[in-house]
Amino acid sequence: MERIPMTAEGHAALQAELKVLKSVERPSIIAAISEARSHGDLSENAEYHAAKEKQSFIEGRISELDDKLARADVIDISKLGGKKVRFGATVTIIDVDTEEKFTYKIVGEDEANVKGGKISVTSPLARALIGKEAGEEAEVAAPSGARAYEISKVVYK
Repeated sequence: MERIPMTAEGHAALQAELKVLKSVERPSIIAAISEARSHGDLSENAEYHAAKEKQSFIEGRISELDDKLARADVIDISKLGGKKVRFGATVTIIDVDTEEKFTYKIVGEDEANVKGGKISVTSPLARALIGKEAGEEAEVAAPSGARAYEISKVVYK
């Protein structure tokens, strides 16, 4: 069983989503199905079919979240440190060509949000940065061609 790395924040967010799905969404869709059934002929009842489809989605998501939470490897970033980039690091990089500066935190797949400054540990950029230190360069294969980034700062917070 493969473990899924995530921060405590990411773990809490998945737990919160699961709680809402189980305590709010699931009962709501069960009531909607019951209501649609009371309208008679199910073969031509669009309300019923839409509710069943939504129920299928909700149950699938609940199953997916249960699995991810069971395999979660919650990493306490506050106990990490050092100079090398690894999971949980907040890394400031500079594009070698444009001298544009970016700051990203390396997090689990479900937590990734590039606009929020969080990249997945499995992303090409994170994989290129991991194991390197401030002052080193990392080359990333991008759709527009290879990009080089200089690591200017590595922080664990």
